[in-house]
Amino acid sequence: MTTSRETKIIARIRTDFPTKFGIPRQSGLIDNLKAVVVFEPEYRNPDALRGLEGFSHIWLIWEFSEALRDTWSPTVRPPRLGGNTRMGVFATRSPFRPNAIGLSSVKLEGIETHPDLGPVLHVSGADLMDKTPIYDIKPYLAYTDCHPEAVGGFIEPLQAKVLEVEFPEQWLRLVSEDRREAILRVLAHDPRPSYQKDPKRIYGLEFAGFDIRFTVQDNLLSVCEVVCRTDQS
Repeated sequence: MTTSRETKIIARIRTDFPTKFGIPRQSGLIDNLKAVVVFEPEYRNPDALRGLEGFSHIWLIWEFSEALRDTWSPTVRPPRLGGNTRMGVFATRSPFRPNAIGLSSVKLEGIETHPDLGPVLHVSGADLMDKTPIYDIKPYLAYTDCHPEAVGGFIEPLQAKVLEVEFPEQWLRLVSEDRREAILRVLAHDPRPSYQKDPKRIYGLEFAGFDIRFTVQDNLLSVCEVVCRTDQS
């Protein structure tokens, strides 16, 4: 059975990640990553946000817009399991689902009235690519949404180890000061798929207008170059 009701895009998020590579694997993992939620013109009514300023966190319901497929598979290969082991799609947060819908909890840093864009939301801890479409926003309710006793299934033993990051000052100073800690933490959580282990491979992570190039050997991630992107939009 399918629904005939159209799902409307109410907003899009602006983040420092123009591509999927390097985006934190979960929301809140890098809690100082800043982003802005910009509403579509027909939803720029401040009355729709009345009362939201009293909440510290919100839920974003969004679309895996770069992972749309005509068909779906009941099993997927989670990168955290090396890309070779299959798990049920509903036991994972894979973007390749019957409906490509994502759910993220983020911190609401503030609500601003922009002269051209109307009310915008400043958030932190998002795990979304730049311009990702958002379908809905709901307040996070700690008394019911938080479950400290929750068990993490097959993911718990796979908690990502933190890498040592070597980011030479000559490259780090190219990144704006307010973004340095965030990119250091993104790199420390190892943005590579877990099945990629070639110590000679140079990876490129696009972040905040830069292509950050690095290698990883054992537990050390070394930034070897930072290149300014000229195709920023």
